[in-house]
Amino acid sequence: MSTADVLAITDAPTAADLKKVLHVGCGFPNPNKLFSWFRGPEWKEIRLDINPDVQPDIVGTMTDMSAVESGSMDAVWSSHNIEHLYQHEVPVALGEFRRVLKPGGRIVITCPDLQSVAKLVAEGNLEGVAYTSPAGPIMPLDILYGYGRSIANGNVYMAHRTGFTDQTLARAAQNAGFDRIQCKRGNDFDLWLVAHKPG
Repeated sequence: MSTADVLAITDAPTAADLKKVLHVGCGFPNPNKLFSWFRGPEWKEIRLDINPDVQPDIVGTMTDMSAVESGSMDAVWSSHNIEHLYQHEVPVALGEFRRVLKPGGRIVITCPDLQSVAKLVAEGNLEGVAYTSPAGPIMPLDILYGYGRSIANGNVYMAHRTGFTDQTLARAAQNAGFDRIQCKRGNDFDLWLVAHKPG
């Protein structure tokens, strides 16, 4: 066995050493759905979804993650999920995100930016193509109310029930007890939030 082989063995993280990211609203297994920060060999993805058909590790909702131990996760990743809640459920979900994190752990959330899509609507462009996603063309109507094609095919989980601007999303995270909050607009009518659990 070469020195490189020995180092590869000794440097490889054990299951106990791996950092855990809770992938909320994971959908079907696809490593490319993980944010790039969490794709390294030091991370273990724990998949949570409301839909048992996508075979998550944990079946649950953002507002009830009681199957996830408090303080057990290094990070929470949520891509285009929080807008599927009703407005009054958002503080509950963010409270659950904070509960499952270790002190110092972080959340990374992306969701639609209603302020930017509102400009298209104000220009009379409700049903034109705002951008093209891997799922196909996305209209402002889809950004506001959920991806119409999926909803029409019976996937009611895709419906949107609330929305955010950069200011309201950052304020929601602050009200939920997070700190070191950064919230920025993306390039495809999206918002990106990074925040930490104090500790």
